[in-house]
Amino acid sequence: MSNDDITTGTGVTPGARRAPRQGVGGSPVGSTLSIVLALVAVVAGFLILRDLTSEDSTAGGAPTGQNLPDEQNTTTTFDAALPTTIPPTTTTTIVLVTEGATVVVANGNTIGGSAGRMSETLGDAGFQMGSPTNAASTVDDSVVYYDPTNTAAKAVADSVAFVLGGVAVEAVTTPAPTENGSLGDAGVLVVLGNNQADKSLEQLAAEGGLSTPPTGTSPPVAGGDVVAPTTQPPTTDG
Repeated sequence: MSNDDITTGTGVTPGARRAPRQGVGGSPVGSTLSIVLALVAVVAGFLILRDLTSEDSTAGGAPTGQNLPDEQNTTTTFDAALPTTIPPTTTTTIVLVTEGATVVVANGNTIGGSAGRMSETLGDAGFQMGSPTNAASTVDDSVVYYDPTNTAAKAVADSVAFVLGGVAVEAVTTPAPTENGSLGDAGVLVVLGNNQADKSLEQLAAEGGLSTPPTGTSPPVAGGDVVAPTTQPPTTDG
């Protein structure tokens, strides 16, 4: 008996080639597995290539037209059609105290008759005026003095100083800074200096930085009775 004629109990001839296993539909199992592995390799390669492309784009900066982060791409706009709110203007009303003390103007400058003219102006503004007089000496800036024994004198003196452009206010000294050293019946004394003599209340308000000039008429022009400069008290002002 030859080897080709020997068979095993299973009916398989020793040395015979085994037929390949077949899958669904009769296709070889090895071929199907190869195809699946090839597809997996292709998909994996595509994913790796896509990731590499994405990283290159990020490293190279944002492409043209791509939006930048909010802090680098912020634009401030102004709509001219929107109404603009303007805060209201606050107006302060100054109430002058013109009653309660008699006001006397003393000429403390080099312009004769200026005390009389300022007395008329302050009278037109509502103050109670006494007869003008002369000051003990000449001064550049006016000073308003008040009698501290008169309870209303300080308020009147403050009002007079205000209309004169904001000059100084002081309690009257002893003797008073008048030619005879007396305040007389006055509760307020104005020593009219060179810088305020023969100026209107509007001029004095502007020079004192007041937004609204107080009421009252301007003193008349001095005319030709200008006294030559002197350190001595001028003649009696009438």
